[in-house]
Order: sequence, then C-alpha cells, then structure tokens
Amino acid sequence: MLRRVKRLVALAASALTVASMMAATPASAATESITWGPCTDPALVAAGGECGYLPVPVDYDNPGGAKIQLAVGRVKHKVADSQYQGVMLTNPGGPGGSGLYLAARGSKLPDHAGDAYDWIGFDPRGVGSSKPALSCDPLYMDYNRPNYLPLTPQVEQTWLRRSKDYAGACAKNNDPALLQHMKTVDTVKDMDSIRAALGAQQANFYGYSYGTYLGQVYGTLFPNRVRRMVLDSNVDPRYVFYQANLNQDIGFDRNIRIWFDWVAKYDSVYHLGGTGDAVKNVFDEQLAKLSFQPAGGVIGPDEWLDVFQQASYYQIRWPSLGDAFAKFVNQGDWQTMKSLFETFGGRGDDNGFAVYLAVQCTDVQWPTNWNQWRFDNWRTFTQAPYFTWQNAWYNAPCLYWPAKAGTPVRVDGSKVPNVLLIDETLDAPTPYEGSLEVRRRFPGAVLIAEPGGTSHAITPRGNSCVDDKIADYLLTGNLPARKPGNKADVTCTPLPQPTPPTTTAQSRPTTHSR
Repeated sequence: MLRRVKRLVALAASALTVASMMAATPASAATESITWGPCTDPALVAAGGECGYLPVPVDYDNPGGAKIQLAVGRVKHKVADSQYQGVMLTNPGGPGGSGLYLAARGSKLPDHAGDAYDWIGFDPRGVGSSKPALSCDPLYMDYNRPNYLPLTPQVEQTWLRRSKDYAGACAKNNDPALLQHMKTVDTVKDMDSIRAALGAQQANFYGYSYGTYLGQVYGTLFPNRVRRMVLDSNVDPRYVFYQANLNQDIGFDRNIRIWFDWVAKYDSVYHLGGTGDAVKNVFDEQLAKLSFQPAGGVIGPDEWLDVFQQASYYQIRWPSLGDAFAKFVNQGDWQTMKSLFETFGGRGDDNGFAVYLAVQCTDVQWPTNWNQWRFDNWRTFTQAPYFTWQNAWYNAPCLYWPAKAGTPVRVDGSKVPNVLLIDETLDAPTPYEGSLEVRRRFPGAVLIAEPGGTSHAITPRGNSCVDDKIADYLLTGNLPARKPGNKADVTCTPLPQPTPPTTTAQSRPTTHSR
C-alpha cells in the first residue's frame, strides 16, 4: 500500500511537470502540422487510433527544399489531462520496419502505465506508408536464388552480380536525393520534427533493436528533449554496421543450436531425434538435399535458412518452427515451409530490404574491397556456418551502393538524465555486449538483463519482473538503483521456454518425392 501511495504522489508530481512542459513553447517550432484522420491498420482501428502525414525536408540542411511525407499514427492518452505524461515516440527497428502499429503498444503495459501517454507510431522515411516508399527490385527476394554458400567462384560471382544489379536498381528506381538522406541522423531529425509538430518540448521514446540506435543518437543530438527512454535489445554503437553483422552471425548459430536441443527435448512430439546433435544431423541432411533439389520446386537451402533463422530470434516461434520441421521431414509437407517463408517477410519484402540497405550502407562506409569481405566472412563461417553467408549476401549491395556514405554520430548519453535498458543475454541480432556498452555511455541508464534468454526486442510480453519495472518507470520516472561496475543493475529470470502442442507431428514418416 505504501508503495502504491508513493507511486501516486510521484505520478501526480510528474504529471504537473508534463503539463507545464507541454504548455511551453517547443524548442524548435514545427513548420508543418499533422492533419489527423482515420487509420486502416486493424490494430490502430481497434485501439481508436488516428493517422496522418507530416511533411519533412528531404535534406534538413535545405529546409525550404523538397519534402517527403511521414506516415504517423497516434493513440491518445486515456487518463485525465492532469495525469498526462506526454508523447511516446516508438520505433520497431530494422532499419526498414514499419512502426505505425506501435501506436497501439501502450495497452500492453501493466498497471495501465501506457494510458498516461499519447503513443506515436510512425513509418520512417522511405518505409511503408510514408511517401515515397523505397523499392528497388521486388523480385530480388523471390524463390530460385543461388545457394548462399559460395563454394565455387561461379556462385560467388553470381551473388556479386546480383548485389551490384540490386544497388543499380535502387539508383534507377528511387529519388537520388532521398537515397542520399536515409541515414540514421535524418530519421532522428524526423523524430524531432514529429515531436515539434505535436507541440511537445520533450518526447518520451520506446525503441526496439535498431530503434535503440535511433534513441542513442537522438539522446546524443537532442539530450534536452529526452524525457524518458526505454531501449530494448541495444545496438552496439562501436560496431555500426559491418562488424555488427559479423557479430550477429555467431549469435544466430548459437541460438539455433539451443533450439535443436529444445526440439530434442520434445522428441515425443517432433520425432526428429532425442539429442540436439541428432536433430542437427536431420537439419543438415535436409539442408544438403535441398541444395540439389528444392522441395516443391521452391524451398531450397536459402528459403530453409531464412525460415529457421526465426528460431534464433524468438522463442515464441519455436513451436511453429518445430511443427514445420517435423511435417517437412515426416510427412513431406513443404507447403507449410513455403507459407512461413512468405509470412516472415522473405518473398516480396522489397521495401524493408531497400530501406535497410539505404540506412546501413550510408550511415558508415563499408569496406570497398571484396577480398576483405571474403576473408572476414569465411573466418566467421568457421564459428557460424549456418547464417554467415546468408547475412553477407544480404548486405553485399553496400559494396556498390549509389549514395555516399557518411560518418556515424559518436554516441554520448552523458547529458540524458535517465534511460531504461533491457536485454536478454543470448540475444543474437543485437548481442548483449551492446547493452553493456550503451550503459557505459549513458551514465543515467539502468540495465535489466535476462540471463540465458534468447529472444530479441519483444517487451512487454508478460514477464512481470521486467514489465513491472517498465511500468513503474513510465508512471513515476523511478529506476532501480544503478550498481557499480560493467554489469546489469537488475536481473530477471527470462520467461520459460515454450511447450509445444502434443499433436504437432505424425510419428510415422511417410515417403514423398520432393
């Protein structure tokens, strides 16, 4: 009860501060406004959201020049205005992820902590519903691609030619001025334009994955405009972005082996082997077969790896992946794999891929000599044979990217008063060391770690140890105490690994030609 009273007192004081803050003149007056109307996204419609567009400069050094339109969504606060806590900008990561739907995320928090904010989702420049949206070659991620593994010079050269052609298509099919201004700094300035258009002197921010890097850079460039910030699964600012991708590869392979162990634990359901090594052998056998003969003419080694990489991202997907794996092996069902490949955004997600490259290839200069790529990826391959070359070819258009690269902002959070960092220690896409580095650079930050967790950027998701601390921070501004040393300040046990349905796969294999 005493804790609840203290929370209400802190909330009231915080709300009074926000009311004063919102009445003040924004630090940089918005030159444009958002005209709100109905949304089409089902989650936003259900949440009572409103949507609109904000014009922003293509080039902030030329504010009177060409404009683009940012798609913005808003779900307004549900508390009395006297308890209002301000706007909460959000970003789901990528780069290239659509963020409009995140305006509905506030209802997921316990204690109605999200109700005190206007939740703002947006599609970053070039993304989704923003205008124009980047697109280069919609068929690039289609079926019948070369094997990721470049075992022959011919395969390597085919991928290099594809990568060069894709970069060329991006130059041909998009505004060169926009391609030149797709850097993280441009999106951070867009975030500040949204803040100003909403009449807020300060903004709150909840960022995931690459969205944490947006938060880091925003806090560096506009520290006085940060009120509260939650960063889930942190990009390591030391490794933007070439080395970051090599670091990912090792985590991806480690995590899929953890998934193999989980599948083996439920051999009574999946019938794929009673040990992780046995499951791995079945997995490798199927991967080898697909290299010679794609299942159904469409599921080859690339599609196989693209689907099962999800096991390295999210434990919540382990049962559906186990089901697909078992049906493929035991029943010859390749159609489920095809459906998962398309569901997970492989085929046809050209916008996300184009934006990803437009940001990563221009935030920093990638190596221009393919020999360095070849050496670094084969070296990493010795530790991470599943996903190293998949990731290499995903990024290879950076060798030929048509826009000039810049220099990353040196992240410095010394002027940001408080930040809540969250990470699972076996996070693969953004390794845990990145969260420790961000904690070092933000002396007002507190880090919640989930030792042994392998899921990425997924809060809030029902772990009360984590979610209650997020809610308390957003309601009151209170953070757990920061501990000395280079370590987490709070540890929370991750959610238990999922349990599969007991009727997932047939126990008696049937023979099917593929």
